[in-house]
Amino acid sequence: MNTTKATKLAQPTLRFWLLTAAAVAGILLTASLGNWQLNRAAQKEAFQSDIDQQARLPMLDGRSLVMDNSKAANSTAELVPEEVALVHRTVALTGQWLPQHTVFLDNRQMNGHPGFFVLTPLQLQGSSAVVLIQRGWAARNFQERTALPAVDTPTGLVQLQGRVAPAPSKLFELAANTPAQGFSRIRQNLDLQAYTAETGLALTRLTVLQTGPASEGLLREWPAIRSGVEKHYGYAFQWFGLSSLMAFLYVWFQLVRPALRARRNPQSRF
Repeated sequence: MNTTKATKLAQPTLRFWLLTAAAVAGILLTASLGNWQLNRAAQKEAFQSDIDQQARLPMLDGRSLVMDNSKAANSTAELVPEEVALVHRTVALTGQWLPQHTVFLDNRQMNGHPGFFVLTPLQLQGSSAVVLIQRGWAARNFQERTALPAVDTPTGLVQLQGRVAPAPSKLFELAANTPAQGFSRIRQNLDLQAYTAETGLALTRLTVLQTGPASEGLLREWPAIRSGVEKHYGYAFQWFGLSSLMAFLYVWFQLVRPALRARRNPQSRF
């Protein structure tokens, strides 16, 4: 075989360049996705660090939750920076329960068991302000779904500790309660603004998650706040693994194996 023909046979083909372009694009894409997951992990770690730092700060009292209405901007559901800075802080409250406004949020779980989250407003001592307390979890009667659990609500002044939290998270529901439909003590979700209008109470926009041992017929084994950073490291490992696999397969099938084959058979094509 002459030199010109051998050189022509050794030249990369269009298929080779297409596979090269696809491999490079795939490697860059998967590597960038891995970096994105690492960045998400770093953000979650910073978020977890902020939560832990908030929990270590000195304990607040009820006055700290009472915001100036002009700052709270009650016309919007978004928390203002002053309120966000209080979330996850520990707090000690003294006040009187308003049991007539107790709400039972349905389909809430604790330790894997479905039941109710029980919420009762607390009138702060020496103030007109009211804080909605997420008091704990109670089991429900599945044979009589409208039956309320037995929850003891002490009268007079009570003292409790907890941590500051936004309004309770919402679950999917087909239709929300409206004034035309009437309000039920058992609800799927609670809109804090609507609840404030319904009760006429001077509610703070932040709630308190009551902590401590089980009492008053309620469990308070709230799940620890975790950022879930582990899953991002797991996803990053998968993306980087896929990127490395693609690089290895490309090098083997497009470079190493053709070179070995050409060495064994000099007349074979690239």
